[in-house]
Amino acid sequence: MSTLREWLSGLANLAVLVFAVTSMLSVGFAYSARQILGPLRDVPKLLRALLANFVLVPLLGLAIIRFWPLERPLEAGLVLAAMTAGAPFLIKLTAVAKAEVALSATLLVLLLPVTVLYAPIAVPLVLPEADVSVAALAVPLVLTLLLPLAVGLLVHARWRALARRSVPVVRHASTVALVVLVLGTTLANIPTIVELFATGAIVAPVLLIIGAFVIGFLLGGRDRDVRHVLALGTAQRNISAATVMATQGFADNATLVMVIATSLAGFGLLFPAAAVLRRIESAAADRDG
Repeated sequence: MSTLREWLSGLANLAVLVFAVTSMLSVGFAYSARQILGPLRDVPKLLRALLANFVLVPLLGLAIIRFWPLERPLEAGLVLAAMTAGAPFLIKLTAVAKAEVALSATLLVLLLPVTVLYAPIAVPLVLPEADVSVAALAVPLVLTLLLPLAVGLLVHARWRALARRSVPVVRHASTVALVVLVLGTTLANIPTIVELFATGAIVAPVLLIIGAFVIGFLLGGRDRDVRHVLALGTAQRNISAATVMATQGFADNATLVMVIATSLAGFGLLFPAAAVLRRIESAAADRDG
């Protein structure tokens, strides 16, 4: 049984890599650098995104563990998820919601580098037992997210026809990888999931995801696309970064367990939320039309 669980975990890890790379490639193939980087000039929106992801959500995470006490390693896992932002799943969530995918890529370009700089400084202040390396955090994020985006943008700029033909291929690959990731992660961690439900610990990551979604939605402003993207982007925490820190900075495996639980809570809550946003978007379009 343990061998099967290890195989499923390895498959899920591979699916994370494939999903991240293909998701960012698809955005680079489909949009220009100007479309993705242009919104970064909007300073008020930029500041609201930073406030939501690196101030309010971490404070929410600390409030949750204060009022919903957990074992210390589980608390650490929740705090790691709360302090890391910018996940490739946002691309798929935005597509499901029929919001502006280029805007979600803009948000990732903003949040990823800030997470690399912010988390190694902020996490040890809250969790003194943590041993977090900037390099260990930065290298996988750059190689799996920012580099594929840059490659995609280059192909879009130089070989437009090739980029256009490649978009459906990489999008299909990202969808398959996402399905494998969700199934592999869930099946590999069934005992953990059952235990978290039995003890009530699963409530903490659920509260974090819901609260982060509300924070992003409220700070999104009047523009519907911005509001939906920021809501989804704030709620979808950077589980890849949190996993790196949990495995390298904490000896107790329960910290990683809580990170995984937060990931599963995000899958379970945010795809239905994106579908609801899509219906809202369609209803608004019908009224405007």
